[in-house]
Amino acid sequence: MGTEGARALLERAGRLTLQTGNLLNWGCLRKKCPATPSEEVRDCIQKTLSEWSSKIGQDLNQETLEVLECTVAQAIEKINPEERDELKVSAKLFIIGPNSSSIRDAADLACSALGVAQLDSVIIAPPPIEDGTNLSLAYLQPYWQELENLVQNKKIVAIGTSDLDKTLLEQLYLWAQVKPSSNQVNLASCCVMPPDLTAFAKERDIQLLTHNDPKELLCEASFQEVLQESIQNVKASEWIPLWLLRYSVIVKSRGIIKSKGYIMQAKRNAS
Repeated sequence: MGTEGARALLERAGRLTLQTGNLLNWGCLRKKCPATPSEEVRDCIQKTLSEWSSKIGQDLNQETLEVLECTVAQAIEKINPEERDELKVSAKLFIIGPNSSSIRDAADLACSALGVAQLDSVIIAPPPIEDGTNLSLAYLQPYWQELENLVQNKKIVAIGTSDLDKTLLEQLYLWAQVKPSSNQVNLASCCVMPPDLTAFAKERDIQLLTHNDPKELLCEASFQEVLQESIQNVKASEWIPLWLLRYSVIVKSRGIIKSKGYIMQAKRNAS
């Protein structure tokens, strides 16, 4: 059945949750090193969709799921509770659709996928804004408030930001109840950390980190394209990605990555 079954399920579902599991368990990815973060995301989504669709059986008459779970079963790896204190679970969340409630869904799904009660740190990438509009504190506030709620509910320990300049980072810091613990800087856009940002971060004990993620790690068109490539004749244009979360599990004492993966959610806008 495979692709036909997957297409039938996608035509009836309202949401799709995709989990790659631990990429370090994927033999196929070890053979190829993606050139960019965007390529890695596309490869992972495509391989997960293809693997999932190939295992769908014929008994679909009674199966109409509002939320489809698309996973590679052999790659799923939960954290052993006895090892939890030795590990740091970090995540970066990319909001694709303008909906701050996605943050809670992403945190819940990440905790569930990894078998943990809380994430040690979550960095949020600023959600996409309209062309010609500057990122502002007012735009960030609802997203940050969602993160603060998760800290207060002990779902996340520390929260951070990405690509904020000194002015906006200071505005967020002064306004926020839960202060940002880190700010990522894209070294593709600045070879040296801006001195004013460095000074402010040092004064407020905010860790400055570097990254090489593009402005849009996964856009709507890119997701629809990879969905179409993975499952033939699917109505890919109906599916809109909501958010993408990249996580890593690091052994604290050795600084090595034990697990890494992606979780994402999309919704179907049927006409």
